[in-house]
Amino acid sequence: MSVFSELFHNYVMVASMSSWATAQFLKFLINYLTSKELKFERLAGAGGMPSAHSATVTALMISAARFEGVGSTFFAIAVVIAAVTIYDAMGVRHEAGEHAKIINQMLKQSSEEKRMDEAEEEEEDPDFKELKEMLGHTPLEVVGGVFVGILVPLIVPMG
Repeated sequence: MSVFSELFHNYVMVASMSSWATAQFLKFLINYLTSKELKFERLAGAGGMPSAHSATVTALMISAARFEGVGSTFFAIAVVIAAVTIYDAMGVRHEAGEHAKIINQMLKQSSEEKRMDEAEEEEEDPDFKELKEMLGHTPLEVVGGVFVGILVPLIVPMG
């Protein structure tokens, strides 16, 4: 069997990647329904509802439990990876996104003040580049991702 064929027949891999893809599609759809804007970046971008990080690692954990058993080393590794990833998505990365919002506000204000001082027209400051604000997740977004990560491996056939 070729490497690609083996990967596509690996239940744990298929369940995990399917959970990621499902979460990303739901993120795109939810964003469209709430903003009425098609933001294709949501198909691969971080942050938002549901958390694709949480969906992926939860699916890894659930599929490892189903395929290898909860007493296996693989399941133990998946649990630790899931805990660290979810903690990081909800903690450090969420806070980094909050910091980016504040920094962006400060930079916009500074740029506007600079334009007023120089009596320029309403042109964008070429030096101004917004920081990415959607980095982490709220607890609700994480719960949404965990739900996707539990559901998808139960639907994907174990082959």
